[in-house]
Order: sequence, then structure tokens, then C-alpha cells
Amino acid sequence: MQANALSTIGLPLALAVIMLGLGLHLRIEDFKRILVQPKAILIGLLCQTVLLPALCFFLCKSLGLSAELAVGMMLLAASPGGITANLYSHLFKGDVALNISLTAINSVLSIASIPFIVNFALESFMGSQAYIPLQFQKTLEVIVMVLTPVAIGMVIHAKFPRFSARMDKPVKIASSVILALLIVLVVISQWTVLMSNIQVVGTATLAFNVLSMLVGYFAGKFSRLTEGQNRAIAFEIGLHNSTLGIYLALVVLKDGAMSIAPAIYGLLMFFTAAVFGWWVSRRAAAAPALAVAR
Repeated sequence: MQANALSTIGLPLALAVIMLGLGLHLRIEDFKRILVQPKAILIGLLCQTVLLPALCFFLCKSLGLSAELAVGMMLLAASPGGITANLYSHLFKGDVALNISLTAINSVLSIASIPFIVNFALESFMGSQAYIPLQFQKTLEVIVMVLTPVAIGMVIHAKFPRFSARMDKPVKIASSVILALLIVLVVISQWTVLMSNIQVVGTATLAFNVLSMLVGYFAGKFSRLTEGQNRAIAFEIGLHNSTLGIYLALVVLKDGAMSIAPAIYGLLMFFTAAVFGWWVSRRAAAAPALAVAR
């Protein structure tokens, strides 16, 4: 799988389509929102770049994941959010504008954060003898694959807004189909490794997904942000770009076992996000009733 058409053509194309779809939703103004909502933006970025990698690292250590599975988990922690986070934020009354801005800024920051987190994970879990740092050429490939389609999408959005609007739904459908296909292919190709580790990798990805959303939500709450901002941050840092994680595992690091965690995560997050959205909505609805009762 690592040397076939999927990793050489399919995965880069899949990631490009997904990142293009992200770019179709972005404007230059989205990067400027840090001046309008600095507190909310900074809380979201702190969770994404510091708290989540630390949480993921200690989760991998405590569950005793194998080196390859642990690195795969860290690839998830390094991957920013995406269109899915914006969708769930919209469905459950989050601050979608904040989501879009966090996605935009995190995508740019990932230029530095991905190589740092990936190298740290390789050194920590693979050991000094097996550790091979992410080379500059590979880092450059990741930057090109992440930012180029986003930039193209932004240009299309700015220059051809009607065409951008027409492309929105087809690109979303294509992104969902591509992600589903990637998950199926990873599961098939890594079936033996997956079955040997299904309990631990399932527990790790589920725990990371749920804890990420809770960290984002309560970090906003403790910082006295609005309920909409709390939900936006929760979805933004709780729903990672699993396609990027799979790409990093198969194309950049060329290790199929490392792609298992992002693939399982990509499947679980749709269900856990829906349950989380229902929980925060019910929690918010119950708060006024409790206040009246008192």
C-alpha cells in the first residue's frame, strides 16, 4: 500500500481536494479576526498547539501503545481542524466565524507545528536508534500539500464567488467520500495489525477525541468566553483532519501501521461529535431551568 498508486497519487489528490474545499470557505478577513476576538483565538490556539499534543502524549504512554500506533496518534494531534469542525459548529450553534478563523490560522501554524510534533513523537516513541528526523524536503512537501490548495481555494472564493458557492456542496461530498474510502483502504491493508490492537487503539482514539472536545469546551468556559465560542473551540480542536494524519503516515513517514489511529479516529469522530453536540445543547437548555428552580 505504501508504494502503490494510493500513496503516490490517490492520497495527495485526496488531501488536495479536502484542503481546496477548506480554502473555498476562507477569506483574508478570517486571519484578521484575531484582532477582533484575541482572547477566543488565543485560547483555541493554545489548546491546539500545546494542550492537545501533551494530552495525546500522556494518553499514549498511559495506555502503553506500540511505537507505531503512538506516533500515529501524535500525527492526529499535529493535524489542525477542518471543514467537519465548521459543519458541527454550525449544527450545534457554535461561533462558526471563530471556527473558520481558527482553521485558517491553525493551517498556517501547522507549517511549524507538524515537523516539531512529528519529530518529537518519532524520537520519543521510536527510540534513538530508529529515529529518523523529518527531512527538510518532506517538510516542504507537507507545506505545499497543505497550503497550496488552501490558497487556490481562497483565490477562487475571492475572484469567483458564485463558482465557489456552486462548488461548495460537490467538494464537501467528494471530501466525505474520499475520507470514507481512505478509511476502508487503511483498514483492509492493515487488518492484521488492527485486529491485534483494536481494543487499545480504539480506546486511545475514542479517549483522545472526547477529551479534546472537553478540553476545548471547558478551556473556553474557564476563560469566560461565550457559549458559542466554547462550542466552536471544542469542535475545532476535537475534530482533526484525519486525512492529513493518514497522508503523513503513508506518504511522508511511509509506515502503514501509523495510519491506523487516524483512520479509526476519522470514523469515530462523526458519532462522538454528534453526541457531544447533543450534550452541550442539553446542558445549556437545562441551565435556565435550574436557575429558575433555585
